[in-house]
Amino acid sequence: MNNLEDLTTKATEIRIKLIKMIKTANTGHTGGALSSVDILVSLFYRIMNFDVSNPNWIERDRFLLSKGHSVEGYLCVLADLGYFPESELDTFSAYKSRLIGHPTRKVPGIEMNTGALGHGLSVGVGMAIAAKKLGQKHRVFTLMGDGEQAEGSIWEAAMAAAHYKLGNIVAIIDRNYLQISGNTEDVMSLDSLEEKYSSFGWNTINVAGNSISELCQTFESIDYSGTKPTAIIARTTKGKGVSFMENNAKWHHGVPKDDEYAAALNELNNCLKS
Repeated sequence: MNNLEDLTTKATEIRIKLIKMIKTANTGHTGGALSSVDILVSLFYRIMNFDVSNPNWIERDRFLLSKGHSVEGYLCVLADLGYFPESELDTFSAYKSRLIGHPTRKVPGIEMNTGALGHGLSVGVGMAIAAKKLGQKHRVFTLMGDGEQAEGSIWEAAMAAAHYKLGNIVAIIDRNYLQISGNTEDVMSLDSLEEKYSSFGWNTINVAGNSISELCQTFESIDYSGTKPTAIIARTTKGKGVSFMENNAKWHHGVPKDDEYAAALNELNNCLKS
């Protein structure tokens, strides 16, 4: 899928599916799932190489959702692509369902169990080193939260990626400025993330993280055969797509009431029509 208009439509469809899934399950990390949808759609529907019929294809690009609590959009994308039946989304967080509140390798298309924050980049660095050693051309994409940047293991991985000259790894930070405790700058100041990653030896790019056109242009401009890892600071809006959820920390984890659910779906469906 290369048409930007189609990608934008797909992002709205994924937002509708994840809202329905959270409402059915009566649980979910709504805000961060909504903010990261455009990143997921850009990667899975235009940038990454993979084979749904062969999830373990050796040449596939690897994607790691380090901010594993925002799994809802990721699961909706995998179901939409055909990794598992879409009807299974209705079992999210239910007893004995493999679709739990975080990514698990029991689900086709998922590379790594995540949940404890701060580990995705370290595993991604290991995958990128392995690819280099084996002479393989696949790329590794790791999506992290901004609050997650307070984890020290991320910076150990950042040093290693630069040291081993891993141009085949991309770290994407969902920079929505909100975490469960409130504004990231009140909890643990992060700015300037661009300067931090640059000082660690990374190629650093600041983008509008809810602009699919800008995201695709950025991903397509990266020299994946180079010697510098790339960090993309994706400036997003928490709760993107549902106006009353946007920039509201209370929706980090939350289930819409019936009237809120109807309002959210109405807003997103109107977006599709327009």
